[in-house]
Amino acid sequence: MEREFAGRTYLVTGAGSGMGRATALRLGREGANVVLVDIDGVRAAAVAHEIGDEQRAIVREGDVSDPAFIDAAVASTIDRFSSIHGAATCAGIFDPGDYTDITKVDPSVFERVLGVNLKGTFLVLRAVLAHLEAGGAIVTIASTAGLRGHGFGSGYTASKGGVIALTRLAAFQHGKRGVRVNCVCPGATAGEGMGAAWADPEYAAKNSKGIPLRRVGTAAELGDTIASLLSDDFAYMNGQIIAVDGGATIV
Repeated sequence: MEREFAGRTYLVTGAGSGMGRATALRLGREGANVVLVDIDGVRAAAVAHEIGDEQRAIVREGDVSDPAFIDAAVASTIDRFSSIHGAATCAGIFDPGDYTDITKVDPSVFERVLGVNLKGTFLVLRAVLAHLEAGGAIVTIASTAGLRGHGFGSGYTASKGGVIALTRLAAFQHGKRGVRVNCVCPGATAGEGMGAAWADPEYAAKNSKGIPLRRVGTAAELGDTIASLLSDDFAYMNGQIIAVDGGATIV
């Protein structure tokens, strides 16, 4: 896939850390123009610096749950690069207040998690799909929680299940235009933010015994998967929900 993305433009949310960072770096290395969207502009700017080309890597700082911000980010992308070829919706949160029995979750916590994880995905799909031509592709990010309901976080699980359903809807509605929408469901993945606990080797070793590969994933592995799904290598894959979890969902 060497330089396959040269001349193409992609918007990546949550690009300042974790799998969003890894996706942006992979796309940037392959020659793409990358618009790095993150609520933390400093972290996103650091990733843009890693890509190393200020003409191809630009930062948009803001909240993905804000419709005006997302619309403006997509509009500025097209103004800067003339077109957009796809997106990866990597922005996501897990609120500590969600880590309890459903009867004890505050509605405000539930709404906040859905606002970022589900509404944010919807807003990107809504804004980007309107500009994609045949060959365009979007990869959404759900979770294995959305596939089987882990029992950890009612808002998180509901939001990720919603992303899965929304992906299938978008794939069905826009497939006839030659536009693809697929979903990646990460399992245990070490990294910043939600993946911080898994970055602890002792914790990871103790809690990965139920994973057939007997290890946790890395952000780079997720980024490579996401970038691959955006590429022409998967030109006939549409509406698919792919668990990238070391085999955890098969047991």
